[in-house]
Amino acid sequence: MEQVEPRTSWTFVTNHARILAMILRDPEVRLRDLAGGCGLTERAAGAIVGDLENAGYLTRVRHGRRNHYQVTPGTLFRHPAEGPHEIANLLHLLTGLAPGGGATGRASTNGDYRERQPHG
Repeated sequence: MEQVEPRTSWTFVTNHARILAMILRDPEVRLRDLAGGCGLTERAAGAIVGDLENAGYLTRVRHGRRNHYQVTPGTLFRHPAEGPHEIANLLHLLTGLAPGGGATGRASTNGDYRERQPHG
């Protein structure tokens, strides 16, 4: 039987989901920080923010030199396999994870998303 090399370039969470969670965590996050948090260029992070805005997942308002983002409550997953489920539960899971992988017990309140309380 031929041995197959494991794939190491895929992840369960897309950069779109990561960026949306980072925006939910900090609505005034800089594009530079979004890019750094996902290991992307600023241009790629900006394109993802544009995708999310065009699809209705967030709105962006300019405040002076900074952007202020608002995650749109009640938005649904895009793929038919997830059906009519809201993305809120996924975002809460992701915002509760610290960058190192541990739970922070804290999520930003934004729109209809509720503050996440620590377990235990």
